[in-house]
Amino acid sequence: MLLITGGAGFIGSNFILDWLAHHDEPVTNLDALTYAGNLENLSDLRGDVRHRFIHASVADAEAVADAFDRARPRVVIHFAAESHVDRSISGPKIFIETNVLGTATMLDAAKRYWESLPPSEKSEFRFINISTDEVYGFLTPVAPPAVETTPFDPSSPYSASKAAADQLGRAYARTYGLPVITVRSTNNYGPRQYCEKLTPSVIQKALAREPIPIYGSGRQIRDWIHVSDFCRALERILEGGAPGEIYNVGAENELANIDYVRRICGILDELAPHPDGSYADLIRHVADRPGHDVRYGLNPEKLRRTLGWKPKIHFYTGLRDTVDWYLGGVKEVI
Repeated sequence: MLLITGGAGFIGSNFILDWLAHHDEPVTNLDALTYAGNLENLSDLRGDVRHRFIHASVADAEAVADAFDRARPRVVIHFAAESHVDRSISGPKIFIETNVLGTATMLDAAKRYWESLPPSEKSEFRFINISTDEVYGFLTPVAPPAVETTPFDPSSPYSASKAAADQLGRAYARTYGLPVITVRSTNNYGPRQYCEKLTPSVIQKALAREPIPIYGSGRQIRDWIHVSDFCRALERILEGGAPGEIYNVGAENELANIDYVRRICGILDELAPHPDGSYADLIRHVADRPGHDVRYGLNPEKLRRTLGWKPKIHFYTGLRDTVDWYLGGVKEVI
């Protein structure tokens, strides 16, 4: 059994669908179903006994302990998090409660559960703590991509809360020997993402012929990985990742935000042309976000070298398929 937190969200739901498409090992999915969690993301699993859902917050210690008792997992994958930077700037408290307190609650329950296991099961148990490239802070345009030992320098309440959650996992590994593996990912794109995130937001506004806002110059650089490639990376880490290790997961697709948005608009021009002209004409530059980081970039060489993983989905192909998914009668989800 796998215990997944945040499995009704973007990456969590894609992971569960991918996992159950290739494995019979069941999944228990613990999710609070806040604004970004949507069980419709998992509608293909209705009636599938391999997917068990628990409606609860990761910060609810009693519910979390009960989930461990019911699932008896060999693996925990902790996706659940508040993740929108703008929301963290306007209301940081919930980010501390979910990302820091929630992670501490999960780790504490995992420790008690792990300590109760017989030796054979204890040695096989893993806690995968999902982190982010934002914990490293911004890179200059000419700096090398971050490696697993790059110092932390978070800029926003969101990234600071994720840095705390990341380091809590590392602390439980060092202090108690809990077999925590830390995974730091770059920006994911793909189907089932909540509407406020950049990719679905651009598509939604473009189709509605509304202005598409771009912060500042739009020259902030991000690395993009298709969510399916990220899920495959997690599977490789589950198979061969070493307890206590950190793995950066990136696709080395660094692109300025304005260029990323223009590529989405270009695909929309191809797949859903509008008589009023290109969707790129709707782009509007707005005041920059406070503390907006110039660039994120990850070096995934350790993952390639030690576990043989590399992304399979070409960036343009993956982005086109993503836009097509939102156009294919599912855009009401966003």
